[in-house]
Amino acid sequence: MSQYFHSVTLNKEKCKGCTNCIKRCPTEAIRVRNGKAKIIKERCIDCGECIRVCPYHAKKAVTDPFENIYNYKYKVALPAPTLYGQFKNVWDINLILTGLKHIGFDDVFEVARAAEIVTLATKRIINSKKLQKPIISSACPAVVRLITVRFPNLVKNVIPIQSPMEVAARMVKRNISKKMGYKTEDIGVFFITPCAAKVTSSQIPIGLDTSLVDGVISMKEVYLKLVPILDKIDHVENLSCAGMIGISWANSGGESTALENEQNIAVDGIHNVIKVLEELEDEKLSDINFVEALACTGGCVGGPLTVENNFVAKNKITRMAKLISNTAVNDISNTLETVDVSWTNPITYKPILNLDNDMIKAMKKMESLEKIYNDLPGLDCGSCGAPSCRALAEDIVRGFANETDCIFKLREKVRGLAREMMELEGEMPPPFRKNEE
Repeated sequence: MSQYFHSVTLNKEKCKGCTNCIKRCPTEAIRVRNGKAKIIKERCIDCGECIRVCPYHAKKAVTDPFENIYNYKYKVALPAPTLYGQFKNVWDINLILTGLKHIGFDDVFEVARAAEIVTLATKRIINSKKLQKPIISSACPAVVRLITVRFPNLVKNVIPIQSPMEVAARMVKRNISKKMGYKTEDIGVFFITPCAAKVTSSQIPIGLDTSLVDGVISMKEVYLKLVPILDKIDHVENLSCAGMIGISWANSGGESTALENEQNIAVDGIHNVIKVLEELEDEKLSDINFVEALACTGGCVGGPLTVENNFVAKNKITRMAKLISNTAVNDISNTLETVDVSWTNPITYKPILNLDNDMIKAMKKMESLEKIYNDLPGLDCGSCGAPSCRALAEDIVRGFANETDCIFKLREKVRGLAREMMELEGEMPPPFRKNEE
């Protein structure tokens, strides 16, 4: 398995070489070279910002095709609660869940239910006071990856709990194998995702050796299959088992509100998340106990693989959650006693500015980088194909770019050459000089 698997990919044929993506990428993972964008895999956190801003649809998230569910004897859908807010004039969650069985799944298990279990586990860890505060949620894989590549001092603040997607997959595999006698490998568990980061997380799970999620299907694809059949379903099964707390996880603030602590905050949108993480690293938010950080604006409802406007979906999820009573706390507590939701592998810092494995050479390259950077205009215009002047300086040191890629440095060089040409013209040998008489 590749160390740098990514679900966000580039279609070079559609790419027009504009610089929209490089300015929005939070980890400076994109360059434009030779008229085409290039994703630097070591830097990418699969947040999906480039998918949102690309006007030519050259960036896309590679998800599993729906047909993969038929590779298993027993097929289970794990819908993210965001799915419930995608349909106009549909307020019955059971109708949506029944629809999933009509399009090919044998069973359905709500990720919202697993979110309630994660909420209880989080409460217990916070109350144990064993973690360094403020504690940061581990639910958003894009944010966790961001911390591991950019905020080394906050790695220990991330709560070591599996995502609701992984918890749901483990519960499903265990329960169905026990109750119905299927072998684990015969049970196909498929997460219906609003974002690209979950696809990557299923391939390279955070805090785990392996993921029990067998596939991740785009919410858009499932939506297109559900829309034509929902109003044709005669018998709606009672399949929903999640309460208000779990369903509210689809919106920003859902997780932190469920923890019932006034010193919790929720931040959404990857650039807003970065600002908060910078303040946390500078110890400016020491009075905060818990931080819910989600890469997408509005929370998971703002994922790039959703259909409905994120503000409309958020409002709908809020209204649907109010119609549902909370799941019994004792029931959740009993489930938590039988399901281990902790990480098996702690996350570590993965530096991306590694100029050289040799420390002495790396220090010399850093000196060179600083000198080049100081000579650049500092406008961060992006015309060079890099998101900032510092990024261009780094690319030059790494041998991926030239100083004249900067349009201002190129103009200086052209002017210098013009002056030299004029000076040379005055030094022409006598036979070639213009008649000065």
